[in-house]
Amino acid sequence: MASMAKQFIHPLSRRKKNGSQKPGTAPGTVEYMGQQRVEEVQIALYDYDESHVDRLSVTDIEECQPYLENPSKTWINVNGLHDTEKLKSIWSFFELHPLIQEDIVNTGQHPKMEVYDNCIFFVLRMFMYSKEHKALHSEQVSIVLGPNYVLSFLETDTNHFQPILDRLTVQGGRMRTQPVDYLAYALIDTVVDHYFTALDQIGDTILHIEEGLFENDEEDLLHQIHKVRQETALFRKAIRPLREALNTAIRDESPLISDHTKLFLRDVYDHIIQVIDTMESYRDMVLSLHDLYMSNISNRMNEVMKVLTIIATIFIPLTFIAGIYGMNFNPEASPYNMPELNLFWGYPASLVLMTVIAVGMVFYFKQKGWL
Repeated sequence: MASMAKQFIHPLSRRKKNGSQKPGTAPGTVEYMGQQRVEEVQIALYDYDESHVDRLSVTDIEECQPYLENPSKTWINVNGLHDTEKLKSIWSFFELHPLIQEDIVNTGQHPKMEVYDNCIFFVLRMFMYSKEHKALHSEQVSIVLGPNYVLSFLETDTNHFQPILDRLTVQGGRMRTQPVDYLAYALIDTVVDHYFTALDQIGDTILHIEEGLFENDEEDLLHQIHKVRQETALFRKAIRPLREALNTAIRDESPLISDHTKLFLRDVYDHIIQVIDTMESYRDMVLSLHDLYMSNISNRMNEVMKVLTIIATIFIPLTFIAGIYGMNFNPEASPYNMPELNLFWGYPASLVLMTVIAVGMVFYFKQKGWL
């Protein structure tokens, strides 16, 4: 078993989510902590060089032995992580460190890079937008770069890496002529490219929320704001450690990554910086939208309170007049006990007075711009 030489681990990368391994579990314990997303583990082998590309569906990992003995480059892609016994045969065949095995099936890992004696291990998080559920989904992608091979492990059987397969079929293309570390770069670059697609969807959601706020169409907007805040937080949580991992890969002296490939990794690093800047901008926009939403709610409440206050103010003098003449003093007992109650036009006059006062106050409030 190869020993670990050095590693880059983000400080939060070992934190476990709900449903993760129990506290005190021995390091290197292999236990799948995610959800089963495919019926069975699918293993595909792609062996290639400048002159050929061979594809093989693998049922027994020993079938890979002849390809690995050749000077050609080999990519083994694994879809599905729930069958740990089948995965163990792969790990044993390539002598992967127990910590790599643990991190592959523990899908709550943060993006990171670890350098071992016989390989380099990358953990990334792929983001996809589901139009059906109108939400971001993610899955862990693990990549192992060896001397003449690349292993990739995904939770699902989606065709995230189909563009890579298409490039492998191009005779004389860069994918075929470059060392195998270029393939590892291409896989990482594909994951990062998906970030821009996800960012576009988040941006569209923010624009929709903003339009709803200004059009006073605020039904369910608070839920949408909360949802996009969660998505941006999840995005930021995955991207920041990836930036540090790529920076480590560029600076590392491992012979498994050539200086030529590091030039392309720098380009991916620049893309990550761009994604982070955009994500920070979206985060500020979401916070502003939340503040704007609360301001709109507060303003509408103030409008309601203003109307109620004006109505109450109008009725104060009317209630005062009605209260005076509701004291029921007997006019016949004393000439000072409400003598106007005996007037022929007393009641109509009081109604006219109340109406004049109410109309006058409404006119005054409108002149002041309060109505």
